[in-house]
Order: sequence, then C-alpha cells, then structure tokens
Amino acid sequence: MSRSESPIRILHVVGGMVRDGVETWLMHVLRHIDREHFRMDFLVHTTQPCAYDDEIRALGSQIIPCLHPSQPWLYARNFRRVVREHGPYDIVHSHVLHYSGYILRLAQQAGVPVRIAHSHSDTSRLQAQAGLLRHGYLTLMKRWIARHATVGLAVSRQAAAGLFGPAWESHPRWQILHYGIDLAPFQGHIDPVAVRAELDVPAEAFVIGHVGRFVEVKNHAFLVDIAAEVAKREPRMCLLLVGDGPLRPTIKQKVAQVGLADQVVFIGSRPDVPRLMLGAMDVLLLPSHYEGLGLVLIEAQTAGLPCVFSDVVPEEAGVVKPLMRRLSLSQPASVWAEVILAVRDAAPAITQQEALAVIEKSSFNIQTSVKSLAEVYLVCSTTKVAIEPARPSSRPYEYS
Repeated sequence: MSRSESPIRILHVVGGMVRDGVETWLMHVLRHIDREHFRMDFLVHTTQPCAYDDEIRALGSQIIPCLHPSQPWLYARNFRRVVREHGPYDIVHSHVLHYSGYILRLAQQAGVPVRIAHSHSDTSRLQAQAGLLRHGYLTLMKRWIARHATVGLAVSRQAAAGLFGPAWESHPRWQILHYGIDLAPFQGHIDPVAVRAELDVPAEAFVIGHVGRFVEVKNHAFLVDIAAEVAKREPRMCLLLVGDGPLRPTIKQKVAQVGLADQVVFIGSRPDVPRLMLGAMDVLLLPSHYEGLGLVLIEAQTAGLPCVFSDVVPEEAGVVKPLMRRLSLSQPASVWAEVILAVRDAAPAITQQEALAVIEKSSFNIQTSVKSLAEVYLVCSTTKVAIEPARPSSRPYEYS
C-alpha cells in the first residue's frame, strides 16, 4: 500500500484489552497492519491494567480510559474529551455490540467522519427473551446504529443478523469480515511431554481442552457435567480449562462437588494458547450458549484438534470439516461424552500440517483478515462523504 497522506487514525472502542476473542483478534491486527499508514488507539471503559496494555503501548498505540458508560451524560462528556484531546480521528471503530449505537452517535456529534459498528456475537436468543426495558434499549441502540454507522462489520452471518437486522444483506453498508489468526505459533515443533509436565498433567492422560472466559455464555457448568460423564468411561480423562472470569470460583466448587478435583486443571488466562493446543490437548470442547464466530475453534482447527461444539456456533467456523462435530445443547451430557470418546477412538481424519494448510488458504489467515480490514479503512476514509448513511425510517427492522 502506498499512501502519501498522513496516516489514517482509528479509535477502537472496547471494554478493556483483556485476553479474550475480540481483543486477541485486535492484537493480531495491530501486530500485522502497516502501522505507518494506520494508527490504532484503544478507548477502554476501565482504569484497571489489562493483559495487552503493555504490548499496545510498545507498538506505539495508546490506551485511553473513558469511564462511566452506564451514566450516559457523564460518558458523553468523557468521550468528547477523549476525541478532543487525543484526536482528530478519521475512524471510530466500536466493538461493544449494542452500545455501539450510542458510541457512534457521540462520534458523529464529535465530527468523526467514519463510524464502524462491529458485531462479534450472535445474541439473538437472548434478545428474544429480553424484558420490556431491555427490549426498548436494544431497539433504540439498533436504530442508532442504522442511523449513525457508515459501515457495519460482522464476524459471521448470524452476528450480522443479530445486530443489523434480518435484512442486512440488502444494504451494502453491512459486511462480513472474518477473524484472522497468526499462523506462526502453529508451525514450530512442540514437545507434548514437556508441556504436560509443566501443567502437571500426566503424559498418558486423555485431555479435553477448553479456552474461554468463565462467563455464562461459555456454559462451563455443562462442560463439567460432560467431563464427569467422560470420566465414568475413561478414568484417564483430564479437563484443562484455560481462561479466567467471574464464574471461576463457582465452577471450581462444582468440580469439587462432582468429584473431579484431581482431574480438572485451572490454568488461568494464558498467552500461549497455540502451544497448549499443540502440546497438551487431545480434543477441544466448546458447548457455548452462543458465539459470534468462535475464534478458539479456528485456533483449534489450525492445531489439528478434533472439535466438539454446540450447534449454535456459526457454520463459518467449520473450516477444516473433518475435525468438526456439532451437537445440540438439548442432548444430555452422556451423549456429548460418547461423541468425545468416539472422536478419540477414530483414526485421525487429517494431519495437523494439512489442517494448517487449509486455514492458511482461508479468510481466517491474519494476513487476509488484515488486508480486508485495511481495505475497509482505506475505502471509507477516501469516500467518507459518499458513504454517509441515509436517514432510516422510524422502524428500520422488525424485532422479535
């Protein structure tokens, strides 16, 4: 890319740069994008240090706290101050789901020409169950997204429909942009014996892995039930839980209650997930209630791991088809356990090198993902007057 003008300045809006799916993808982008031509800063809703803060600063970007998102008037004042003191910004790129409606409204008022709403999750089932006040909030936020977004990006078709409405494909503003991952950590040699020894996992154990924050959507309680059923049939079962979050103490308590304290390993948030997948895990288990895409599934496939996951996960996540096993959450834990053991006993459907090659040629390669995002930024910034959204009707979508 050649560009004689000053760099395009992008302000990403996130809750905090923790080690989670959205934030990990943003770090992949920051590491691989041309930082001379695209300058990325991060507006966060916390003053607490987060996992990626130091690396972000080392790469020349800023972490800018903007507090009190639950107090709209105070937050608006803080947001305007951020844009005034740290801008001007060419683009505000918001990753906070429905609250993006308010973010982009404030960005437009502050004179930011390009405003991007990014949908990373499919919460349509939760939206359908929302109470009156929540329903009103979601309706207003979606209306503001339709009014104030110059572009909308989504990680999957389900995520697009969840935030932009069921008719999203009819409007050119709404686009799919797949996550990309860095493939380099999956290309080196990993010693499984050394990795398992480091984690205090027996070399002969059958290791079921899970990577994700301890929050309701990840369905850890059911995951423990599945592990308990596997353990009845396979005493060498070990459940390796990577991540942290508010429900971790509750899940630890449940593990003890079902008698698995010696077979479940909690290792917290880790920066070396590819190494853990390649060196310690035999299968990845992901019984989530919903996912926008499931970045961890892309990583697991790149590591050549068989993946057993809930059928609410978007179809786009299934890149290496021989590794994928979809199951309904309506099935009991015993059925999930039987599928996991059947996967273990089956002959390998594909080698890790073959799986890596499939991902490398797909849109989930970070090189492809960054190129697509850079094109969005470049096109938006050079045609920002032309793409200003038309004012929508009073009822842009039908809501369930």
